[in-house]
Amino acid sequence: MSEFSPSLEEVVALRRHWADAGLIVVFTNGCFDLLHPGHVRYLTDARALGDRLIVGLNDDDSVRRLKGDDAYCPRPLNTLEDRLCMLKALRAVDVVLPFAEDTPLRVIKALLPDVLVKGGDYSEANIVGAREVRNKGGEVRIIPFVGNYSSTGLIRRIQAAGKQACDA
Repeated sequence: MSEFSPSLEEVVALRRHWADAGLIVVFTNGCFDLLHPGHVRYLTDARALGDRLIVGLNDDDSVRRLKGDDAYCPRPLNTLEDRLCMLKALRAVDVVLPFAEDTPLRVIKALLPDVLVKGGDYSEANIVGAREVRNKGGEVRIIPFVGNYSSTGLIRRIQAAGKQACDA
């Protein structure tokens, strides 16, 4: 994956260590292509649900598959290493774990976090790994969106501003 991130095995061992210490481990995931205040609030709120926060991060190929590889605005805009750097700089985030699949199911099954968190655009029925976490006795939580932030929205605003500048 990346020279800047731990392996799944290393994170599983760390998760076990935290569990042995009685700490509540929270997991969430996403692309986090353009880090914005909505992401920061979401991750801060997720971390508040436990003692440690692990963030699963889609690698570049999975972001392309999920978000599209549009010639006008190919995604991701930021490389995996850049996204890792930004997420790891946040106080709320304890570990960032890249994954190559389109969903983090393999990672969730390996970690079995105490709390699985997703944003307000999800319902529990469509949260990958929810069943596995619940079957282990964990919680699934949905954090409502705060504000009107989205990476796609930011990209559209930048594109519109660029078009206006070109038309002027």
